[in-house]
This record gives sequence, C-alpha cells and structure tokens, in this order.
Amino acid sequence: MKNEADQPEQRWIQGLHQAYLRNRRMKQWLVTGVQIAILLLLFVLWEIAGRLKWIDVLLFSYPSKIFTQMGKDALSGELWGHVGVTVGETMAGFLLGTLLGTLLAVLIWWSPFLSRVLDPYMVVFNSMPKVALGPIFIVMFGAGFTAILMTTLSITVIITTLVVYNSFQEVDPNLVKVVRTFGGTRRDTFQKVILPASFPAIVSTLKVNVGMAWVGVIVGEFLVAKNGLGYLIIYGFQVFNFTLVMSSLLIIAVVATLMYQAVVYVEHRLLSGRPHR
Repeated sequence: MKNEADQPEQRWIQGLHQAYLRNRRMKQWLVTGVQIAILLLLFVLWEIAGRLKWIDVLLFSYPSKIFTQMGKDALSGELWGHVGVTVGETMAGFLLGTLLGTLLAVLIWWSPFLSRVLDPYMVVFNSMPKVALGPIFIVMFGAGFTAILMTTLSITVIITTLVVYNSFQEVDPNLVKVVRTFGGTRRDTFQKVILPASFPAIVSTLKVNVGMAWVGVIVGEFLVAKNGLGYLIIYGFQVFNFTLVMSSLLIIAVVATLMYQAVVYVEHRLLSGRPHR
C-alpha cells in the first residue's frame, strides 16, 4: 500500500526532472544558436566591408577569398601536410607538457624543502618571455621538431605546474588531518585526499594547455619550420599574400576550437559522476 501511495509522488518528481532537462537542453540550443548567428553575422559584415572597400583588402582580405584559398590548397593536397605537422606538434606539446607539469607539481608538493627552493625560480621563469628562448632551443636542438617541442614545453610545463601545485595547496587541511590522525603516511594523504580533491583542477588545466600549446608551436614554427601553419603565415607575410595568412589563422582557430571541445567532452565524461562540493 505504501509503495502504491508513493507512485504519484515519484511520477511527479520524475516529471519535474524531465522538465528541467528539457529546459536545460533548450537553453543550450539557444546559446549555440546565438553563437552561430553572431559568427555568421561577423562573416557577412566582413565580406561586405571587403567588397565595398571599407577595410584594406590587402591586409584583411574577406571570407570568400579566404575560403577560395583554402579550397584550392585543400584540393591540391598542399594544405593537409601543413595541418598535419602543426596538429602533431601541438598534440605532442599539449600531452607531454601536461604530464611533465603534473609530475613536477607532485614532486614539489612531496618535498616542502624543494618547494621553497624552486618557488622563486618558477615565478621568474613564468614571467620570462618564452619567445626569447626560441633561438637558444634552435642552437641546442637544431632547427626542427625538437626545438619546436621545447618551445612549447617551456610554456605548458610551467603553467601546468603552477596551477596543479596551487590546487594541491588549496585542499581542505582538515581532510589531511583526518588521514594523519588515523596514521596515514604522506603517500596515503596524497592518494586519498590531495589527488582526488585536485583532479578537477588537473583536468581543467588541459583546457588552458590547449591554447598554450598552440602558442608555443606557432612561435616555434615562426622561428625554424619549413612546413606547418606557422610557416604558411610567415611565408604569406613574405610574399604579401595576406589571404594565405588569414586562411591559416582561420584553420588554426577551427582546429584549436575542436581540440578545446574534445577536452571539454573528456572533462565532462571524467567528472560527471563526481559529487559536487
């Protein structure tokens, strides 16, 4: 009898939940629709401004010319090699930078003495313009993939280390005290408290590193590459083909957005089952 009495209430709660989900999906579709509309409007205004000479077409080109340039390069097959090189370098710098930065943050947290020693060096290195290190990497590793990767790592590793280490430091100290009270070692504290509590910050660092990895790779390609999207940008400037420059920038924006959305999807899948604090 009690179960039968509870059924209307359960159906009512389920109905509210379904209505909430529908409302959230509608809001998401609305946001996406407005974003697409703004993007299309910007392209239309850009096209009109270029056609009517409101802007300097030599410098800014306009969408129809850019898409024509992209289509021609794609059909000739020349574009895909440059895209593949840059994406490969970016993925390598992105994944390796995140891994090394996280491991360095763990090492610093594990040794308070090492943390105090390295703290000023990390601050100075983080404030240093990484472009200035490019020529040094070229001399050390040669004009190739390794120099570009090291330029990227000089950006992604330090950012990851600082963000992840700060997340370790912000964990509720009362949780650490509980583990220590029950005789837990520093390893137990890290495995059972620090790492689980910092996992969202570590995953979120991936989103930051997407942009940082692209910056490092493009800067590296500016300096040493003979192929890749960064090379196309420099080549376009040299021959005054700014349509090629703008098409390369547009491709970078699209691929970087796809990488970012892939990280957001991974983050959602990994964190969806975690309780909110």
